[in-house]
Amino acid sequence: MASQNGGRTVALSRQLSLAHEELRRLINDLKSGAGHRRAGGTLAAHCLAFCSALETHHRGEDDGLFAQLVRERPELAGTVAKLVEDHGLISTILTRVAELAQQAADAGGRGPEEAVRRELDGLAAVMESHFRYEERVIGAALDRTVPDGDWPEPVFRPFRT
Repeated sequence: MASQNGGRTVALSRQLSLAHEELRRLINDLKSGAGHRRAGGTLAAHCLAFCSALETHHRGEDDGLFAQLVRERPELAGTVAKLVEDHGLISTILTRVAELAQQAADAGGRGPEEAVRRELDGLAAVMESHFRYEERVIGAALDRTVPDGDWPEPVFRPFRT
């Protein structure tokens, strides 16, 4: 959680948490089928939209926020490398989710949708662990130990929808 000192980097910490909350909401909707029922689209379409949102968020972190953070705080390079590695693992799971969702769409049967839901449960668990670690470590760095400066525009991309 953001400190009381203010500043752009503290605001980034809060934005990071808010972005994660939205991604948590999206996967929970997807898992429960609420997004599928409300929007009237296919499970495959909703999975692809979610996968795209999460991939865009992670790519923005890797290329924007994390890259700048390592420039400001080189001692965080190992932590950032672990988070980027997690992004790769999550990307692999997202690919599997998309494949299963397409199989479910093609088959029109319940079996493939159940496989999608099981994969989403695993993805949600990995995401939650990743998000909590990222919020704790990166959030703390942004809140207390990273100077405000001329952070380039790409740093802010992971938080835009």
